[in-house]
Amino acid sequence: VQLQAFGGGLVQPGGSLRLSCEVSGRIFSIIDMGWYRQPAGKQRELVARDSRGGRENHVEYAKGRFTISRDNAKKTVYLQMNSLKLEDTAVYYCHIQNTDYWGQGSQVTVSS
Repeated sequence: VQLQAFGGGLVQPGGSLRLSCEVSGRIFSIIDMGWYRQPAGKQRELVARDSRGGRENHVEYAKGRFTISRDNAKKTVYLQMNSLKLEDTAVYYCHIQNTDYWGQGSQVTVSS
């Protein structure tokens, strides 16, 4: 099983980024996916979870700004992040729920 993440980078406050994570080695349509993030010096936290089509933005401050989605044909899960804030700076990871499979991490830096 491999998770390949793309899309991190540097963005100004108020900007947008879209992260993507392509999954190989599993039947994508039947797995639950999640995005997590880990700010420097802090613990990893859940950002959003997609339960095979049912979406959940778990973190309160992500609601209305972040959207998780998936494309089963492309075996890819996305995290659209809008209105980014300085405090959104972190390494973002995709994850197959209830497994030990994680993507390699994408650095998102929000800075002016």
